[in-house]
Amino acid sequence: MFYGEYQHALDSKGRVIIPSKFREGLGERFIITKGLDQCLFAYSSEEWSNLEAKLKMLPLSSKDARAFVRFFLAGAAECELDKQGRILIPQNLREYASLEKEIYIIGVSTRVEIWAKDRWEEYSSSENLNGDSLAEKMETLGV
Repeated sequence: MFYGEYQHALDSKGRVIIPSKFREGLGERFIITKGLDQCLFAYSSEEWSNLEAKLKMLPLSSKDARAFVRFFLAGAAECELDKQGRILIPQNLREYASLEKEIYIIGVSTRVEIWAKDRWEEYSSSENLNGDSLAEKMETLGV
């Protein structure tokens, strides 16, 4: 399980150190792809297999389902940790998430998310992530 929030920096080649607490759960090789909210999602091989299985169950006849599958799979890349615990984030994914220098790496249960610093700070501001209003919305989902 992944949790926590870490601030890191991309180097000039597009590499970033993965927090040590996340390395064991992700493994030496893992998948990174476009995520929702214009961040990146990183999955261990096992969790990626689980996601792929769910995506395969979506009806091919549904235009929205096909688009959703393409969104996650077309931009996906396998990453491998180097000896310093870094990965190279592919250029297309850096562009999608607007990653420049300062980034946040956060744990979200079964996945890790990588955010541009300014986007994460805006998203996680008290106006967007108000615990009381979120709790009320989650109640309608049975949480």
